[in-house]
This record gives sequence, C-alpha cells and structure tokens, in this order.
Amino acid sequence: MTNLLHSYDAAGNNLILVVGADERENGWIGEALAEHAAISMSPKARGLSVVNTDVMSVGTREKMYAQGGIFSITSRILVVDLLTSLLAPETITGLVVLHADRVVATSLEAFILRIYRQRNKAGFLKAFSDNPEPFATGFAPLSTMMRNLFLRNVSLWPRFQVVVAQALEGKKKAEVIELEVSMSDSMRDIQNAIMECVEVSIGELKNSNSGLEMEDWNVDSALFKQFDMVVRRQLDPVWHRVSWKTKQIVNDLTVLRGMLHSLLTYDAVSFNRHLDTILATHSPPSGSTRQNQSPWLFLDAAHTIFDTAKRRVYTGKPTQGDADNIDSLRPVLEEQPKWAILAEVLEEIDRDLYFNPVARDDSNGTILIMCTDTEQCRQLREYLQTMHVSPATARGHDDEEDQAGKEEGPSAAFMMRRRLRQYFIWKKDFAKISATLFAENQNALNGSTNTINPSNTSYRGKPPANKRRRVRGGGNAGSGPSRAANGSILASEDKPLEVASLISEIQPTKAESAQKEEILADPLDDMEDYYELYDMQDLVVIYAYDGDMDEHVLEEVKPRYIIMYEPDTSFVRRIEVYRSSHNDRNVRVYFLYYGGSVEEQRYLSSVRREKDAFTKLIKEKSSMSVIMTLDAHGIEDPQEAFLRTINTRIAGGGRLAATAQPPRVVVDVREFRSSLPSLLHGRSMVIVPCMLTVGDYILSPNICVERKSIKDLISSFKDGRLYNQAETMQLHYKSPMLLIEFDQNKSFTLEPFADLSGSLSSMSSSNASSDLQSKLVLLTLAFPKLRIIWSSSPYQTAEIFESLKTQEPEPDPIAAVRIGLEGGQKVEDQSFNREPQDMLRLVPGVTGKNIKSLVVEMGSLREVANASVEELEPAVGKEAGRQIYRFFNKSVLE
Repeated sequence: MTNLLHSYDAAGNNLILVVGADERENGWIGEALAEHAAISMSPKARGLSVVNTDVMSVGTREKMYAQGGIFSITSRILVVDLLTSLLAPETITGLVVLHADRVVATSLEAFILRIYRQRNKAGFLKAFSDNPEPFATGFAPLSTMMRNLFLRNVSLWPRFQVVVAQALEGKKKAEVIELEVSMSDSMRDIQNAIMECVEVSIGELKNSNSGLEMEDWNVDSALFKQFDMVVRRQLDPVWHRVSWKTKQIVNDLTVLRGMLHSLLTYDAVSFNRHLDTILATHSPPSGSTRQNQSPWLFLDAAHTIFDTAKRRVYTGKPTQGDADNIDSLRPVLEEQPKWAILAEVLEEIDRDLYFNPVARDDSNGTILIMCTDTEQCRQLREYLQTMHVSPATARGHDDEEDQAGKEEGPSAAFMMRRRLRQYFIWKKDFAKISATLFAENQNALNGSTNTINPSNTSYRGKPPANKRRRVRGGGNAGSGPSRAANGSILASEDKPLEVASLISEIQPTKAESAQKEEILADPLDDMEDYYELYDMQDLVVIYAYDGDMDEHVLEEVKPRYIIMYEPDTSFVRRIEVYRSSHNDRNVRVYFLYYGGSVEEQRYLSSVRREKDAFTKLIKEKSSMSVIMTLDAHGIEDPQEAFLRTINTRIAGGGRLAATAQPPRVVVDVREFRSSLPSLLHGRSMVIVPCMLTVGDYILSPNICVERKSIKDLISSFKDGRLYNQAETMQLHYKSPMLLIEFDQNKSFTLEPFADLSGSLSSMSSSNASSDLQSKLVLLTLAFPKLRIIWSSSPYQTAEIFESLKTQEPEPDPIAAVRIGLEGGQKVEDQSFNREPQDMLRLVPGVTGKNIKSLVVEMGSLREVANASVEELEPAVGKEAGRQIYRFFNKSVLE
C-alpha cells in the first residue's frame, strides 16, 4: 500500500486521502513513506500529513488541501469538509480506504465515498482489508460490501493460493518445533466443569428461545471470540420479551468464557482471586429468590470449579491431639505446566548457542516470547527472574542436607509464595470493600446470619456476612465453597486461626527477603552515571500479541528464537512473512499449547474459519452479479429531480409550486457520529454542517429538531439537560420537536432499556419504562409547544424529515447558527473542541449559561476536576462551584 501511495507522492501534483487509519497506522505509513522517499530521492515527495484533531483550524486545512500531498483524515472531519466544499471532491486524485470490512451502509466512510463518487468520476478508489470473515456472513455479503464501497472489482489473496504459498514457503522455511504440554489433572477438571456449565447454559438458552435461528449456538462456537456478541445480536430485537433468566445466561456466558481463558493464563493464586470476585459479583441481592441468580451456580460442576481452584492454592490437613481439632491449612501452590517447559526451552536455546554458535547473520541473538496480554507478560517476567531463587523454608537440618545433595531445577515456589501473601492482604481489603458495596444486603441478611455464630463477627479479613457459612466440627475447613439455603454456592470462609497459621507458614524466608524489590518506576535521576544500551544478544523480550504492531516488533527486535507461549493464527502468518522477506535471517519457532485444551481447539477452529471464509468468498465472486441499473454514483435524472421538488399539495386554494432547488437540512457538526446525516443525503437532501447552539437539525425557519437515542434520553433526564434544551428551542422556534430514535436492530419499545434506568435489583421493566414515560409527560406539560416524534430507526427518521419539509421554506444556515449565541458573541468565537464540553455538561452544577465562562476560566477538564470551591466561584458562582467540587471529590466507597 505504501508503494502505491509513494508512486503518487513522488509525482508531486496529487491529492490522495487515506480514510480509516488509526493513530498507530498513521505513524507506520508516515515512516514507510519517508523511507521510500529517502531511497528514491524524489524531490517532490512530501510524505504523509495527518489531519486528526479538531484543533486544526479551517483555514489551515484549506491551505493544506490546496497544496496537495497525501493526507490521513479522520472520517468526521473529512465528511464535514466535503459537505462544506472546503475540500472540493473534484480536486481529489484518489481515495484509499483501510479496514474495508468495517464499512457498512450507514457508516461515515460509506457517506464519504458516496459524496466523492457523486462529484468525481475519474478519481481512483481502492479499499484494503485483512479480515475475510465479515465478507462471508449474511446474505450475499461480498456484493453488499462492494455496493457500499462503490467498487466493481475484487481480488482475493488467501494463504492457500499457489503464488502466496510459494512466496511464504520460499527458499528457507522457519524451523518450527511444536510442543504439546499436558494440563495438570486439576486444570483439566476445572476446564471440563466450566465446559459443562457452558453447555448447560446454551441448552437453557435454546429451550427458552425456540423461535430463533440457533445453528451456531453450540459449544464449539462458544470458544470463538465473539460468540456472546452473536447471541446478544440475535436476541436484541426481542430483548424486551426474553425472560430475566435468559438475560442472566447471556451475561453468564461472557463470564464463563473469560474463566476458560483465565484458567490457562493466570497462575493458581490469581485464578482463585478471580473466582472470588466472580462469586462476590454473582452473590444474590437483598431479599433475592432462587430465580434471581445465575443458573450455573446451582450445578455440581460449579462446586467442582471453586473447590478445585482453591485446592490448587492451599488445602486443609486435620491435625490430631488438639481438643477442638482445629484444621490447619497448608500451601499447595500448583505451578502452570507451561512454566517448566518454558524453562526447558530457554535452557535448550542456551545449550544450542553454546555448542553451535551460528555464523553471524542479520538477526540478533534475542529470544522473543509472545503471549496473550500484559498481565501474562508480567507473570512470565517474574517467573523467569525468580525461577532459580529457592525459598529455603525453615525445615529440619536433615531435609536441608538432603536437598543440598540434589540439584534443584527451576521452580516458581518463590513467586507463588509471594503471590499467596499478596492474596491474603487483598482478601482482607476485598472483604471491607464488599461489605461497603453490599451494605444494604448485609443489613437485610445480618439478622439471620448473626444468630448462627455471633462470636465470629469481630474477626477481620472475612467476606461479607451474606456469604458466610457454618463450619462443621472436624470437617475440611479450607476445602471450598458451600451452598446456601436456596442451593447456590456461597464463598468459602476459612477460620481466622487457620489463615493466621497459613500466613505464618508463608512468611518471607531469608532467601526471599534478600531479593531486591522490583523497580516499578525509575526516576532516571542518575542517568549521567549509569546509562547504557542493552546488548541485543543477551536479551529475552516478552511481548503481548498486538495486531499489526507485531510486525514492527519482529522487524525491530530481529529475534533468532521465537517462543509462542500461546497459539495465535495471525502471528503465525506474520512470522511467515518476516521469514520469507529476510532470507539472511535464521528463525527458530517454539510453538507451545496445552493438549486437549480450549486454546488448542480455539486455534484450530480459527484456522478453519479463515479457510472457510475465503472458500465462501471465492465461490460468491464466481457467481456474483453487480447491479448496473442504478448508477453506482447515485446521480439523478434532471427531470426526476425537478419533479421531486414540485409540491403537489394544492388543497385549500394553494398554488402548484416548483423549485429547482433541492431540499436542505442544517445539521449540527456533532451529529455526524450518527448515521442519520448519511441517510438524509442518500434521500437527495443537501446537508449543511454548522455549529449549532440550539437543536440538532433545522428543517425550516420554524422547525427545529433535537435528536435523542434512548440512552441519551435517559441521561438527559437525569442531569436536567433536556429541560434546558427544550426551553431554548421553544424560545427561538415556532415548532420545537424532540425526536426519540431507536436502533433499527432493536425492539421499538421502551422496556429493553429498563436495566439502564432502574437499579439491577429492582428489575421490573414496567417500573422503569413507566418512570421514563412519566418524565416525558412532565416534559410535555412543562413545554406545551414541544412535539415528540417516535422513530423506529434512522431510516424511518429520514422519511419523517422528508415529509415534514414538504410544505416548509428552506432553512437559512447563518440564521440557524446565530440563534442561541450570547449577545455580542460571534460565530467564530465558539471553540471547535466539543467533546470535553459535552463531558462537562453532564457534571452537576454546570449549565448552558455558565459552561462558557467555566471553559474560558479553567481551560481543561483536569483544571476543573482539581479546582477548589474558591477557584470555581468566580466562573460559576458559589452554589454551582460547590456542586462541581462535591461531584469530583466524592468517594466511591461511601
């Protein structure tokens, strides 16, 4: 792609726009173009200019466009510039669209392409995508996508194409060593139990929602990334009709799939901590009944998960001789099987480097370890730093002599003991936070639980009372969770004495205390005395998979050994490309995965999905019909355009009026986040983007419309913003209107939004919707002139706007912008950066009147958040200043 851009850049008289690039990609394209320019030494090449903030003024942008070059522009700025003719579409040489798979009919990118193609037939248009799956879902997906992109030709380059395969398999293949690691028994037990919970949950979903298409609702699909989104998307249109249980199961599937991932990536202590938080989140609200809880918590499999997870960390061991038979706890701290394999692989690499020193090639001797996320990077770094540190525990001398006799292998004991200590400190704090957050539940349940064991209430470090259990005498106290009266699992509680004995057992030993504390932030004070670059030969780099960034990591690190700690299809492709584009670099890849695990299954199914998607695309391409009847550039016949503007309503003595002027709508620039402007433009209306103070859409000198989505409507009622907006609209326009717009994929009713406005515990949807309705009634009583328009989707809104405009004169954009500005204020005085202002409007105490002075006085959100009441007072007054200060300084825990 950069080769293509450079060829136009070098010519020097072109204007090329790149659409859809994110910040990182802008950096990479800029670097690549600079390299090309340096190599070709072309005098006219100017590289990439990025237009991505609202700070750049209109005049600056106009000058830049006039000079030409290659520009990467955010869609919101570009669409406004095209509509205001700041950038004339005729002057554009061509458009390059990245991430073409994200372009849908209602997206801003499709809007930009339509404007461009309407007024520029000669310019080129190229779209790129590296994700085949969106092109293979739905009915005739490829032809639909081609229509959205205004393209006719498509070229596909799958991995199995002969040319691609030959290029990647090249002269020298990368050496790949596959290591199948077997999971420990307890890990396998937990995985099977979680899979059982997933299976039961999917079964429940199928039973309770029989009318939907459920081919993909199976355990195999559940392993795939977007499974819960797919289920949610299918349930969205009937979300108000599905039972509470179904909603609960959809949320549970996300949690269970997260647990499958955590089991393989977290260490035993972190996984147990993760389960503690899940259990606290799913514990029943006050006065709840059995139906209100996650169904999977009632399964035996759930008991297995919590029980086994706890036994991987510590276990109970009854000791004889004590009158009360107090159970003592003993740390187990099971290690992840992959850790030992990783240590072996690193040892093998060391031996390999020592006995077979390779002739110097272009790659460094660096070892690159790739894993899923930064949390795991930290875990592996800590393990590699401490695997040879042995916590010499205080045992008898005989034990120590025995140990001295045999060589110790790498072990995670030091790290795991440290994590267990942190876990107990965390659990103590977590209990306090839970107690605060669940205070209402506790008050409701305290009466019943305290009667069981009133003496226990003084101990610290205990989960909240609603998650307490009775300990049977002589039982295995640290064994795991018990069940509540309604059959669901309760968090296990260990006796305080046992916890104390366990903590004393894992106190830091001399060897552990001798270890240096980890430096989290280096102040760089002594840069002058201690400063050197790392030698790349001895470096072990641990990095998390990060999409396209991985290519740059490979290019910069130039590793000789790559350890894929977890399988990832796209990274395998990147290694192939890296290897085949550098014949002078030797690469050995170690590929680790748990045999018979979810991650192996996920990897195999992602490879299969990629292949299936390409096969489907090739099939569709061979039989695809391109619609030629409608001009792809949407140009109307002039006669039709004239007839459409004729007003045929001549009842009551009206005259037959005709204007050659197309209908016009003035739109607030902030509204371009929604798809409505694009749809209005698609109905042959002229869109005039302006910075409006009153209303979102001006349809005529008399009609002003404020558009609200349901979420927006709820938040506007909460902070009182809607009343101010209705007041200003009624003041300046004869027909103020409030448009309530629903999403086209969701049901046309207020009930599904119950969970947004009501608390989760009082989930009676009728209450919440009637609450919203009563507020709307109050609004109409307060503003009798305000009309409310209900629209089921943006498509219907466009139709409504068209019918509203039929009898009305066209709006004047300049007059619309002037309305609502304070006396003496010019249009130019309005600052363009609106997002911080939109955030400020939500803060209690900030109104439409005082926001301007607050912005001028303070300058940024951070200043407002950190300001004292005295500092805020000159800008907004004493009471408003107090409200703002209170909002930013309120404690989350109170």
